[in-house]
Amino acid sequence: MRIGMEEYAVVVDSLPYGKSTDARREPVAQVIGEDYFTLLEVTPKPDTTISVGERIYIGKGPRDKVDHIKSRITYFDLTSSSRAELERAIKRIITEKEPYFVSFFNKCGPINIRMHQLEILPGVGKKHMRDILDERERKPFESIADINKRVALLPDASKIITDRVLEELMGKSKYYLLTRPPFQKEEGQF
Repeated sequence: MRIGMEEYAVVVDSLPYGKSTDARREPVAQVIGEDYFTLLEVTPKPDTTISVGERIYIGKGPRDKVDHIKSRITYFDLTSSSRAELERAIKRIITEKEPYFVSFFNKCGPINIRMHQLEILPGVGKKHMRDILDERERKPFESIADINKRVALLPDASKIITDRVLEELMGKSKYYLLTRPPFQKEEGQF
């Protein structure tokens, strides 16, 4: 798994008056990072509007719309609006970073002696895993459409990746292939 800082994020909810549960009401936006699918809350700069679906810079350099990153959050900290928008944002990121995900299908390997990374993708069992491995050995995949075309009866590859990212974000996974593992709140922390 790749580790690093997020540079850009997609806004999944914008709360210009803050969350009703916050003691200090300040504008906040919930975002998902484009590189590691990190869920974050950011504080917009004063007099700046951030819209749902917008791509914003959150890296170390000067930011045009974000004042600061407030905190990293879990899937369960997302607002209901964020959760409704999350799948669309993930699909958009997958489409924009298609070469990375195609490379994942071309290069992924075993997790241990009994399990392959492909097997933990939703909808991929031993037969589909074998078909994918055989096809990529003949010729590396060139696109998501190529994967869908060459592997018979495989569910849509972008849907498989989206479902896997959602599963990992919910913390339901033992293995984290596509996202940064969720942080664990320390005992006594809210």
